[in-house]
Formats: sequence, structure tokens, C-alpha cells
Amino acid sequence: MNRDTAEVRVTEMPGTRAREWAEYHRDVAATTTYVYDFVWDITEDAEGPFCTDVDGNVLLDFTSHVAAAPLGYNNPKITDPMEAFDMVDPTKIAGQDFYVSDGAEPGESDLPGPADLMHELVDRTGHYGLDTVFLSNSGAEAVENAIKICYDASGGGKYGVTFDGAFHGRTLGALSLNRSKSVYRRDYPEIPGVHDVPYCDDRACSPETCSCGFFVDDGDTSILREKLDPKTGHIATENLSYIIMEPIQGEGGYRFPSDAFMQEVAALADEHDVPLVADEIQSGMGRTGEMWGSDHYPIEPDVITGAKGMRVGATIASEDTFPDERSRLSSTWGAGDIVSSALGVFTLRAIDEYDLLENAVVRGEQFKETVRDAALPGVADVRGKGLMLAVEFESSDRRDAVLEAALKRGLLTLACGSKVIRFLPPLDVTEREIEMGATILAEAAHDAA
Repeated sequence: MNRDTAEVRVTEMPGTRAREWAEYHRDVAATTTYVYDFVWDITEDAEGPFCTDVDGNVLLDFTSHVAAAPLGYNNPKITDPMEAFDMVDPTKIAGQDFYVSDGAEPGESDLPGPADLMHELVDRTGHYGLDTVFLSNSGAEAVENAIKICYDASGGGKYGVTFDGAFHGRTLGALSLNRSKSVYRRDYPEIPGVHDVPYCDDRACSPETCSCGFFVDDGDTSILREKLDPKTGHIATENLSYIIMEPIQGEGGYRFPSDAFMQEVAALADEHDVPLVADEIQSGMGRTGEMWGSDHYPIEPDVITGAKGMRVGATIASEDTFPDERSRLSSTWGAGDIVSSALGVFTLRAIDEYDLLENAVVRGEQFKETVRDAALPGVADVRGKGLMLAVEFESSDRRDAVLEAALKRGLLTLACGSKVIRFLPPLDVTEREIEMGATILAEAAHDAA
């Protein structure tokens, strides 16, 4: 496949073989989200955002597997450096207690391992004073460990603060922080003491114009400030272990907050000496045109959680935040995935070498301008930072119809929130590919209308 000339080609979506594969999978698989019956054929051509399914359809994937494949399929920026190595077995070791090297001096490995990935992450979070990493298998584990180290650092503080619309993972601890769809939490036990406050959904608001409910009394104060007030509030700050937030909400609907909202959260975390945890699992790794979503806002996270694009889970904080007691934290496999660690390092290096932060900004602006100029029927808002993009529709029914129409035309996208389609193209997406995706979206919107 020549990525520069590849075209979307769809006969039927999903096709006969895709439906057969989906049935075969679901015959033994637990029920999950089931986005749609797309079945990638790993033996056929695929590069960047283009992939081929088992029926021979060539599709444009603007999901990047929910940002977990940051450079798309078979991208030479990743595959070329990996080809130099003969893979060994095991490719996963008990990495919290055992270490791995390719025989080179520390920091000079041709095949970078978990230790190299941790050093790369510290280099990219040093401006927040973060110097220590705990690797894990997933984003949910990264969040679990973030709140664990905050509970530990507070000496057993029993409260935490999360935000309306939040999604932090599917393990029981992370579920206790979620405030999006009820299906995620219903009937499961939860960590006690987790309070919630509104999340800003107006990226241009001021305290005086806020309509999300976070600021009150004509902007004189905020709900969070009232809850933490030492005289009149009901959350004792001496027992508050953390405030956790997504700098940009993902599952909650790609909500981009205002600077005023972020300034108030940061000010309260500072005033009450409460760790601020930034969940960067979807917004990190260059997705927004900065390395971290937090970099866009006036906040100073004390803990950053990452996963998806870095290929492993990671909890990043200062040495003082982490417990120093042996066996307080551990994981058999978390820091021991040799291949995933190498992929994470090569992804970070590709972001630097090919100026992919700048590309994310330029191509993201192109997408937003193109879609806005098209004045598509049923569209209520077009928003985004970098290549974390969203188109909101007037109703969930219209959103679902556009999503289905786009799929039939060969554009893979994802829903989020109640009325939003999210777009996560590869970080090296080209002008031509953005134009192609925006054109298919326009056609799908007219189909749905």
C-alpha cells in the first residue's frame, strides 16, 4: 500500500466475512462495548490511517484504537527501528523485581527497555517536578496506583474529589471515580468518600459567565471552594487525599475546559496542599499538540497517569509522593513488557524527530476549519486541541446516524458523551488524509439528514 495514493474503497460494511468473524469472536467472548463489526486483516495492506478488513474493504481509521495506536497501522516510524531486532522469549519479564538490558551501557540501548521508557517519561514531565515512574499494564492500573500513592502520602486521608463526566477506568477503584454513564458503576461496590463537582463544558467561560454550575454567586466562588471551606464546607481538607481530573474529558464527551475553571482547581489544590492527579491516558503523548493535555492549562499536576499511546500504563510523580516502603507497590508484569516499552520509546522519539506536536496542531486546525466551513446539517459544535477532535450533533439520534453512515462509507470513528463523534487520526496524519476524512464525514452528515 502506498499511503500517499491510497483511497478508501468499500463494497459492503460490514461484509459477509466480517460478520462471520464477529460471530466467531462473540461466541466465546464476554459481552463488551461492541463498537461495530470491523475486522482488520493483519495479512493485508495497512499503513498509517489506512487498513484493510477481511472483506477487502480499505478503510480510513480515525480512531487510532482510541489513541492506543498513536501512529496508526504499520507505520515505518515505528516498524523500521523495530526491524533491527531479533525478538526473544519471554518478551515479558517480572519487571518490578527483575531488570533487562541488551548488553549496552545504561541509557545507550539500541533496543530500549522499561528503564529507558521511564527515563524518557521523566524527561517529559520534569517541568512539573516529576521524577519517578511506576509502570503497569493499563491505564486503569495507572489510575489505581495514582490514588494509592496519594492515599499513602496523606497518611490515610479518606476523601477524594472527582468531576462530573469523568472516566478513569474499569477496575473497582477507578470505577469509583467515574461520573459518566451509569452502566460503568451500577451495582458494583465503590471506594467511600469520593465527592464530585461539575466539570467545565464551556471552553471560553469566565467565572461570571459560567453556566456549567462550577462557579456560583455570579462567579464570586465555586462549588469546589465551598465544599473545601474549613468553616462551612463538608469535606475536611486534612482528610482529602487527592483531586483527580482529565485535563480534557474523553469518554465524557471531549469537553475542553476554560482557563478560569483550571485556575480555580489549581488554586484550591495549592491552597489546601492536595495532590492534583491529571489523567492523561487519552490526552497525553502528543495527542493535543502538546506532550500532555495539562500543558495547555494553568495547572501543575502532582501526579500524571498515562497509557494508550505509550503502550504501557504509567504513574508519574515525584519521589516524595511515592511510598518508599518496599513491597508497598509491585506488579509482576507491569514494568516488564520489553516490546511495549520499546514501542513507547520509539513513539516518543518519533514525536520529537518528525515534529508531530506541530503536525497535530496544524492538521487539527485544518480539520476544524474544514468541517466548520462545510456547515453540515445537524452539527452543533466543532472543537478540539491538536488531533483530539470532536463534532457534536443536535441529538444522539443524529450522531448515531452519522456514525453509521460514515462507517458504510469507510470512515472509522467513535462516539463519546451523548451526542459527540470523536476523531483521533494518527499523529502524522497528512493534509490529504484530513481532507479525505472531512469529506467522508460531510457525505455521512448529508446521508443522515
